[in-house]
Amino acid sequence: MDFDSLINGLGGHTLDGLFRGSVYALVALGYTMVYGVMRLINFAHSEVFMVGTWTVLGVYTVLGAGEGSGTMMVIAATALALVCAMAASATVALGVERIAYRPLRKKNAPPLIFLITAIGCSLALMETFGYVLKVFFGEPFGRAPVNIPSPLRTSALIEIGDFRLTNVHVLVIVGAIVMMFALDTFVNKSRIGRGVRAVAQDPDTASLMGVNQDRVIMMVFVLGGAMAGVAALLYTVQYDITSWSAGFLMGIKAFTAAVLGGIGNLRGALVGGLILGIVEVYFSTLFDSSWQNVWAFIVLVLVLMFRPTGLLGESLGKARA
Repeated sequence: MDFDSLINGLGGHTLDGLFRGSVYALVALGYTMVYGVMRLINFAHSEVFMVGTWTVLGVYTVLGAGEGSGTMMVIAATALALVCAMAASATVALGVERIAYRPLRKKNAPPLIFLITAIGCSLALMETFGYVLKVFFGEPFGRAPVNIPSPLRTSALIEIGDFRLTNVHVLVIVGAIVMMFALDTFVNKSRIGRGVRAVAQDPDTASLMGVNQDRVIMMVFVLGGAMAGVAALLYTVQYDITSWSAGFLMGIKAFTAAVLGGIGNLRGALVGGLILGIVEVYFSTLFDSSWQNVWAFIVLVLVLMFRPTGLLGESLGKARA
């Protein structure tokens, strides 16, 4: 165990953990919103995120943005990539809901069928996307990871010993927190948000009160997809890489974060994501870094043993501002 490295670089390790956990939290919002309303684990959400990363790459490529771009190009490319990634991810999420889940809801299919369908959608989207990339663009787009030349240059804002706060750290962490609070405010304060909470709490009564359940569920998938698009942009800023399977491990981590914080709780998704990121970085420093995924799940199991509903285990339907 390397306690000295952990203690000496505690500030930097914590910052790196928050940096990593912020992306987990944004993707976890999609899982927690869908579960809160439909009691469905949408495993296809990981591919919704993956599509967002490729959209960011497409925007940068079309604009010719990359390292060395001017300030205006960086701002324009980042803003356009954000909008396009949100739109693309939201469209894919909505398509999954309309094509796969809605027919099952109309037939009152049991939960197990929804779960199997979600897993099938995830695998189908991942394999189809990889095949299409390979056919139209060839290797390495088909299977191998592809670099994303982010136009945003990393520069230090604060440097104290081993602690180094950069503009990328601020963008990712603050961006995730702002988007989470914006979504939380929308769900708790807006008219549409009241409809979402009503359907989450009692769908039959909500329908009797005039709430369009299909429209609410569509909105939930669109919002969750849009958050995955934001996460995709921040992920590319952080890692500069994507692949046809980029969503697989990210999806598992984000789902873990959602469960850790309390599946169905928007604020719990943020808390769970940040804690998961910090746990990974701390244990990677203390032990072999190749075990970081193992320790993340060990912590999840320990938390759920003592608090089965997660740290903030309150359902979306009962959430209050």
